[in-house]
Amino acid sequence: MSHASSAESATGQWFTSLEGTRWWFDSGSLALDFAYTGPLGVDAATDSPQEMLRSPRDLTSWLANRLPSTAAGDRDLADAITLRGAIGRLALAASAGAGAAAHDIDLLNLYAATPDIPPRLAGGGLQAGRTDPRAGQALSTIARDAVALFSGTTSGNIRECDADDCDIIYLDTSRAGNRRWCSMQRCGNRHKVRAHRARAARPEQDATR
Repeated sequence: MSHASSAESATGQWFTSLEGTRWWFDSGSLALDFAYTGPLGVDAATDSPQEMLRSPRDLTSWLANRLPSTAAGDRDLADAITLRGAIGRLALAASAGAGAAAHDIDLLNLYAATPDIPPRLAGGGLQAGRTDPRAGQALSTIARDAVALFSGTTSGNIRECDADDCDIIYLDTSRAGNRRWCSMQRCGNRHKVRAHRARAARPEQDATR
């Protein structure tokens, strides 16, 4: 997916594989995008190449294009990692059709109960409501998005990529409800290549019989 097409979606982010290939993954959900800023469901920052939130600055940068807020601090980063882990585990449970852990539900509800970023119409002359939201408010907005996702308020189905060697989870918001791949750039394209090779091999196999 190109930069232009990725910009059309309110969700999604660039991933880089261990082989160095860069590809666009649209999870279909702000909360799932956030869950994939590190290894899914892990309750601490890691040294994994998947880790995007290694410092408060990283968190500030990730939020900047989604939920602009004041610079994050160490406490915000710790809260972000905790919230991210809970969302990830809830997503894993939902995709498997399993029951969610009460501890993760409690964590999610705790963050969702704090003040979020309120909607604001630009163009007014009064100062009230014009202060920049804090990073903690952005995390609450993400938590509320996750509540909508896991409570079924959000339209779509939480699914796992169909590829045998991929376990990425996404929200299928397609009209037909038939999304199969985490990304057409990645697993969808691999499937097409494998199917093409299989079709090309059949005439050769038939000729040897």
